[in-house]
Amino acid sequence: MKGIIVVNAYATTKSELNQALRLKEEFNCLSVEIDIVHTDEMQVIIENGNYSVNINNIDFCIYLDKDLHVLKMLEALNIKVFNNAKAIEICDDKLLTHIALANHDINMPKTIGGVLCYYKDVKVKKSIIDKVESELGYPLIIKENYGSCGKGIYLARNREELEQIANEIKLKPHLYQAFIKESQGMDIRVIVIGGNCIGAMCRQNTQDFRSNIEIGGTGTAQSLNKEYIEICEKVVNVLKLDYCGIDLLIDKDNNPVVCEVNSNAFFGMFEKVTNINVAKIYAEFIINELSKK
Repeated sequence: MKGIIVVNAYATTKSELNQALRLKEEFNCLSVEIDIVHTDEMQVIIENGNYSVNINNIDFCIYLDKDLHVLKMLEALNIKVFNNAKAIEICDDKLLTHIALANHDINMPKTIGGVLCYYKDVKVKKSIIDKVESELGYPLIIKENYGSCGKGIYLARNREELEQIANEIKLKPHLYQAFIKESQGMDIRVIVIGGNCIGAMCRQNTQDFRSNIEIGGTGTAQSLNKEYIEICEKVVNVLKLDYCGIDLLIDKDNNPVVCEVNSNAFFGMFEKVTNINVAKIYAEFIINELSKK
């Protein structure tokens, strides 16, 4: 059995490559040959009406990037991929994630899709600001649809801040969201593999409204109760994910609220604080899936 782990062309640091290196380590322990490949080594080439890619004789691909063009080419070549292109596309766009999960009895923050503007010199319409303000109140969250590790997420405490941020990001896909004050600077990251919740980590940041480890948050092991498991299983069932990290907020009634779904969630800190071998569980899941063919 042979596979590849695909990472972004510009992923070079230890933290960026941690997932790939850990997975390679665990696959080697299971006697599976696997290589780490950067996306620039397999660019999409279409010539004479056909496409080609610089890979040979692989049984599967673990895709740790968001370049859907390369991934869709791999799928077109009937290569088994983890995760699939559709799931990554939905998770990469925060608003698409909420749209996909709507009407499935999944608790999420109240969300309003941002209206995309194509004109740099035009101000965001007063009617849009009025609508967001009346529906969500203050403080409220503004998110760029694309972004990870806490980037592109803003807190507006009043109309002035709302107008300022809205005008700064109006040219980018974005959304507005109710602020769950009970979870300020805190969330629960649940790792789900093959539809099973394997563990959870509580992330906390006393210096920021965002809990991300990358911007100063800390992690501790978190027990998984029935409500966490049920809502995460619903999410994975809807989005058809092999692997993901689901971020849960906790509301005033102590109920879990799905904040974001990360199809390529980092697990370095998760493994450290929970003592759960995520890479091994994921590798074993993939081998088991391939054995069903």
